[in-house]
Amino acid sequence: MDFTFTEEQLAAAEAAQGVFAGVVPDAVPSPALTAGAVAEDFDRPLWTRLAEADLLSLLLDAEYAGAGLDAIALCLVLRESAKVLARVPLLEHSAAAAAVQTYGGKELAAELLPRAGRGTLVLTVAASGRSGHDPAELAVTARPDGDAWLLDGVQTAVPWAYGADLVAVPARTETDRTVLALVPRDHEGVALAEQISTSGERLGELRLESARIPARRVIDADGAWEWLRGLLATGTCALALGLGERVLGMTSAYAGKREQFGHPIASFQAVAVQAADRYIDLRAMEATLWQAAWRISLGAPGPLPVSGDIAVAKIWASEGVRRVVQTAQHLHGGFGADTDYALHRYHAWAKHLELSLGPAAAHEETLGDLLAAHPLG
Repeated sequence: MDFTFTEEQLAAAEAAQGVFAGVVPDAVPSPALTAGAVAEDFDRPLWTRLAEADLLSLLLDAEYAGAGLDAIALCLVLRESAKVLARVPLLEHSAAAAAVQTYGGKELAAELLPRAGRGTLVLTVAASGRSGHDPAELAVTARPDGDAWLLDGVQTAVPWAYGADLVAVPARTETDRTVLALVPRDHEGVALAEQISTSGERLGELRLESARIPARRVIDADGAWEWLRGLLATGTCALALGLGERVLGMTSAYAGKREQFGHPIASFQAVAVQAADRYIDLRAMEATLWQAAWRISLGAPGPLPVSGDIAVAKIWASEGVRRVVQTAQHLHGGFGADTDYALHRYHAWAKHLELSLGPAAAHEETLGDLLAAHPLG
């Protein structure tokens, strides 16, 4: 098997590097010094540049002016975005658009995807359930009502909710099936309550009270939500990897310059061993990420369902990114807590990514259930 990236995938990563080159992580107020959200909206100028570079349509087919690439290409781009803490709904938007293309049918795709690819229609996903710990598909109920569906329930911590035009909301029907409704942010029966992430970003608690969504905007194909959630989880792992790589680079640069007893602290064995352990974490995060993205992209068979590879990747991402930022703070000493230095922002974002779509313990439970159901010979 050849696991090297294709020319098209590498070109997407190179384009992302060019777009993100001018992004400054300190462009908004520090979450440590801000009582509310660090900003009212995501970075719209950056969003426009991503659209102009065709990075919002990576996963879309050519008929929607897309590049027709796969989850691997998206993860390469997300990895670059996290290195600069890019404040855009790139993961949620791309994943939701891909779900519409794969499961939504031609009419819905033709209505939404051209605008999504240009960035004039912004999508996000409600994936945290009522509390962030319960399954998202159980937080909202959906019942048919003529040529529409009525939705009731609450989804917490919806990312970029106040800037999105449509929110992809999983909901459980009376027949115990999961549908995926595309809910307008401004719609009768839909309300948002502000929440603040550890990163200082503005989230939304989405409240639905008999919200009537036209049937053409409800995806009822089997497996749509499971596929979308898997892509979101894998993309979150890519974000954690990019963030961790940048943080370890910052730590290496600092330890090479900071002197104690007349020597750079990087030359001390205790410091070098800690940095080496975190490098190993990053390589494990990388290997498990690409395994999950590869299986999503190709539908390749394996000893476990693809959800098993995704669970392994998220376990490593959650635990690995936490260890990387904790070690970075330790090796930076008091300088790491200085709000004039960017490290504290990366720490805050890392905590958000660690818990997004479930902490390591939740995915360990999922993995255990899969191993029990699919014993390895």
